[in-house]
Amino acid sequence: MLRATLKSLLARKLRLILSGLAVVLGVMFVAGAFVVTDTLNRSFDSLFASAYATTDVSVSAKPKVEVSEFEGEEVAAPMSASVVKQVSGVPGVKSATGQVDADGARVIGSDGKVLTSMGPPRLGTNWTGTNSLVQLREGRGPAAASEIAVNAAVAKAAGIRIGDRVGVLTLEPKKEFTLVGIWGYSGNRDSIGGAQEVAFTEPVAQRLMLGETGVYSSVRVQAADGVSPEALRDRIAAVVGDGYQTRTGEQLAAESAAGIQQGLGFFSNILLGFAGVALFVGIFLILNTFSIIVAQRTRELALMRAIGASRRQVIGSVLVEATVIGLVAAVLGLAAGVGVGFGLAYLFSEFGGGGLQLAPIGVPLAAIISSFVVGVLVTVVAAVLPALRASRIAPVAAMQDVATPDRPLTRISIAGGAVTAAGATALGIGLFGDSGGATLWTILGGVLVSFIGIALLTPLISRPVISVLGRLFSWSLPGRLGRLNSGRNPRRTAITAAALMVGIALVTGVTVVMDSAKSSLKAEAASVLKAEVIISGDDNGPRPATYDPAVLREAAALPGVRAAAGLWDDQVLINGVKEWVNATEDTATLSQAYGDGGTVTKLRDDQILVDVPTAEGHHWQVGDRVTVQASRGEPRGYTIAATFAKDALPGSILLPGAATKDFGITQPVIGFVKLDDGVPLAQVLPQVKALLADSPEVSAQDAQAFINEQAATFDVIIVMIQILLALAILIAVLGVINTLALSVLERTRELGLLRAVGLGRAQTMRMVTVEAVVISVFGALLGVVVGAGMGTAVTRALKSDGITELVLPWGRMGTYLLLAAVVGVIAAVLPAIRAARLNVLGAIAHD
Repeated sequence: MLRATLKSLLARKLRLILSGLAVVLGVMFVAGAFVVTDTLNRSFDSLFASAYATTDVSVSAKPKVEVSEFEGEEVAAPMSASVVKQVSGVPGVKSATGQVDADGARVIGSDGKVLTSMGPPRLGTNWTGTNSLVQLREGRGPAAASEIAVNAAVAKAAGIRIGDRVGVLTLEPKKEFTLVGIWGYSGNRDSIGGAQEVAFTEPVAQRLMLGETGVYSSVRVQAADGVSPEALRDRIAAVVGDGYQTRTGEQLAAESAAGIQQGLGFFSNILLGFAGVALFVGIFLILNTFSIIVAQRTRELALMRAIGASRRQVIGSVLVEATVIGLVAAVLGLAAGVGVGFGLAYLFSEFGGGGLQLAPIGVPLAAIISSFVVGVLVTVVAAVLPALRASRIAPVAAMQDVATPDRPLTRISIAGGAVTAAGATALGIGLFGDSGGATLWTILGGVLVSFIGIALLTPLISRPVISVLGRLFSWSLPGRLGRLNSGRNPRRTAITAAALMVGIALVTGVTVVMDSAKSSLKAEAASVLKAEVIISGDDNGPRPATYDPAVLREAAALPGVRAAAGLWDDQVLINGVKEWVNATEDTATLSQAYGDGGTVTKLRDDQILVDVPTAEGHHWQVGDRVTVQASRGEPRGYTIAATFAKDALPGSILLPGAATKDFGITQPVIGFVKLDDGVPLAQVLPQVKALLADSPEVSAQDAQAFINEQAATFDVIIVMIQILLALAILIAVLGVINTLALSVLERTRELGLLRAVGLGRAQTMRMVTVEAVVISVFGALLGVVVGAGMGTAVTRALKSDGITELVLPWGRMGTYLLLAAVVGVIAAVLPAIRAARLNVLGAIAHD
């Protein structure tokens, strides 16, 4: 029986390729996710080990506000020079060097634009000389307050040379320096992980990067000969006390790598999620393929039963075939996944990692195990139902010249209704109810179960819907035949269409939610934002763009300007709880510039404003005292002076301008300019732009352009989802090709008879093409309807979160249907050519 199974499998190589290709693509995503994560993890491990190679022990003050990688940029707490002296006196210390090392030094290139960063920090440091890691390539280190040195990566990207005057943005507005030195790193590297570094003299670095002189961000310690880093760390920790973090260089490298790995893990989970979608769609393809194969092999399997094969052997025969396909697909998918993983790692290093030096490509054990488990498991699970169906073929079928008849749809329709109801219930609980902290998994489970239920219901609706769709092509004989063929086997058509339905439904659902969110954002912004001119910048790094606050005063003095106000922001602790807050110099001016100019309490330096929802959420009352710890400085007490209506002012908690000196970023990040009635925008906007000449990170634009720019983020998300789900749709297209190819093989005799009675080759090709187009459009129509329904449900569930408008993207949904028709035409090419080339006499004699 095993030999017969293997011979049957090898005799149908096309079936093997088409069945396994879906699994290959899914496994490729799974293996690629593990390979790219492993490669980048090892690359960052090597990077940070190199970065801290000259550090035995590091001492730094505990941050005032601890911030995770996903929450923003943590601000290092400054430590006084006395700590450096204290550490120097610890036995076993060879040297202790105070370091200034903070993100936020943005170099302005020779083209007048700020160097951007897609992830690596832009560090401002104090020049401490060369060592085994840092090596001067040109010039010297800075010695005067007006001098800087930069690493080679900055010099190349900015197009600057020794002797050039270079503008740098820091905690203070733009300042110009003379470039006196360019350095690199051991191993002929221009940077460490793409970091952009600017070195100042020590007092300048302290003032510009930490906000005050005489302080450091950390102390780098080298151990004396014979003293281990661990022992020295413990000695230093005992001396400096609990207010400081004392770690070895190896600990720093491990902690830095762990933070990166958390972000990479999120990226890996996204890839695995889309791999799951691809494999889920692949199950439909494999299930359909084996169902058709079992139907085609009815006589063959019946003969096996007649000569003594048991039901268990027949099931084993089908499952062995599935296992072989799964193993072959797993091997090919793993090989493809290694290539994809390395390609993604290379793209990350070039465009997101600032030239990260990649570790040698490796294949982790998890990638190998998961590839084979997923490949074999998915294929075998998809083949179980066809295998059971094959075992029920009676031996007497060997004497019949018919395929397995299509069965009634009653049971599958009842099951589909029950499964759909269960999925809808889970989805409703996740969206509208209390799922006990498992909201995401409840929603995902509800979506998955709903898809399965809808797929089970699809045969019930396929015949009437396809009949209607097919009438669009019934103006000719091939069109009528194609329509009848697409509806003759509802189960087969439904499974093929369901595969396409999943991808289209997910894309449509995401599009509905994103377009609704975009429309809601625009509507809300238009209703609350009354400023005609907005000062803002693109966030091209981990820190937001800023500008000189003097611009606000100059803008307010322009003819035709009623008010100009800026906004600062920071992540702080309020009564020990992390909160995002804003600050402004004058709340009354902000109210005029941003909103309708209503009466707003003018804040003293010890007062704050809170919006009503936030006050209610924290059970705060006007007059209550709260303690605020900003990113710098000491905790300060504030009195809640008043509350304001939601969206009457930007943000939810508003601090006075005096608080900004302790913020992590001490310059405004956005500005609002309100014009006098009747003043044309064209008169003022160019003047505001001119005021920003020394703030190249930001620009001034009209309010509508600003709103459109913010809303464009949703379009980027939609495009990313479409690209990632394109794989699932590709697998669905393979399903259409597979179904048609096997259907042509199954109907060889029928096609021969049609050709014999006068159906031409071109007509035969049109008949197959119509069948493919009808199935594809049916699947896309089903996906659009299901996706629109799910997207609507999610949008309604998010109404309390600000998505107040429901937008159905009719244009995009129509495009999906048109693309489905094109996909049907493309999918039909090979099967149609094969059908047209059949030898008429040979086809009629086909058994």
